[in-house]
Formats: sequence, C-alpha cells, structure tokens
Amino acid sequence: HTTESETDMRKLALTAGALVAMTASAMAQGGQPKASPLSLENIGSTLLFGIIGIFLATVGFKIFDWLIKADIEKEIFEHKNMAAAVLSGSFIIGVSLIIAMTILS
Repeated sequence: HTTESETDMRKLALTAGALVAMTASAMAQGGQPKASPLSLENIGSTLLFGIIGIFLATVGFKIFDWLIKADIEKEIFEHKNMAAAVLSGSFIIGVSLIIAMTILS
C-alpha cells in the first residue's frame, strides 16, 4: 500500500526522467530542426529518444540499486531517508547526462 506522498514522489521522479530524456532528444537533434518544428519526423524522433532515454536511465538505476545491496525505494518511501533520495537523484541525473551525451555523439 502506497501513500499519497509516495505516489507523488514517484510521479515527480518519472516526470524528471521524462524531462531529461526529452532534453537529450532535443540536444541530439542539434537544435536545428530538419523540417517544421511540429513535423511527424521530429515528433517521432523525440518520442523514440525519450523512450530510449527513460528505459536506459531506469535500467541504470536498477543496476545501481542492485550493486549497493540496499532497497533504495524502501529507504526513501518508508524510512523517509533524505540522504538516500539525494544519492538516488544524483545518480539518475548522472546516468541521464551520460545517456544524453551518448545520443549526441
């Protein structure tokens, strides 16, 4: 059973991940649209890179969670451990930046 606060935190984390993935997608397009800004090609590539970015960030976080041998979600949502939340957020931002730079290259 999750509380409203836990649900809000998860929504916030998902939104932040989506924002990072979309930023990576925009950066990967070089900031110069090939066609009109709302073309089907631009929308499709943004969605594709966004989905790939979110997937890779999630996989990276799960590997991080597995490597440190701790239940990060339990620490954050049940024990309200702010240090675990900051560590997790920092890791997700770092992985997202690596993914963005990989997409750019």
